Amino acid sequence: MSFIGNIFWFLLGGFFMGLGWWLAGVLCAITIVGIPWAKACFVIGQFAFLPFGKEAVSRKSLTGQDDIGTGRMGLIGNVIWFVFAGLWLAIGHLFSALLCFVTIIGIPFGLQHLKLAGIALMPIGKTIVDKR
Repeated sequence: MSFIGNIFWFLLGGFFMGLGWWLAGVLCAITIVGIPWAKACFVIGQFAFLPFGKEAVSRKSLTGQDDIGTGRMGLIGNVIWFVFAGLWLAIGHLFSALLCFVTIIGIPFGLQHLKLAGIALMPIGKTIVDKR
C-alpha cells in the first residue's frame, strides 16, 4: 500500500515538495555556516519525495547516544532553523494539508503534509527510518 501511496504522492506534488526541500538545502549550503541545515534539508527532501512507509525519529532514540544534533547544539540549531525557515515551511505544509483534507481521497496526502510540517519545525537530530 505504501508503494501505491508513494507513486500517487510523487506524481501529484511530492516531486515538487522534494525539490523545494533540496532547494532550501542548496541555499543553506551556499552559506558555509548553513551546512548542518543543508544536510537536514537533503535528508528530509528525500523523505518528501516518498514519505509513505517511513517516519522521522530522533537519532538519540535510535542509537541510544547523544550526538551533536541531539544535544544542546541540536536544540540551538533547531531554534535558528525555526526562526529562519522552519516556521514558513511548516505553514506551507499546513496549508497544503488543509487543501488535501477537502477531498476524501486527499486525506492520506494531508496526513503526510502534517508529518512533514512537524519535521519542518525541528529537523536537526532526526533521521528517517522505515516503519516496522
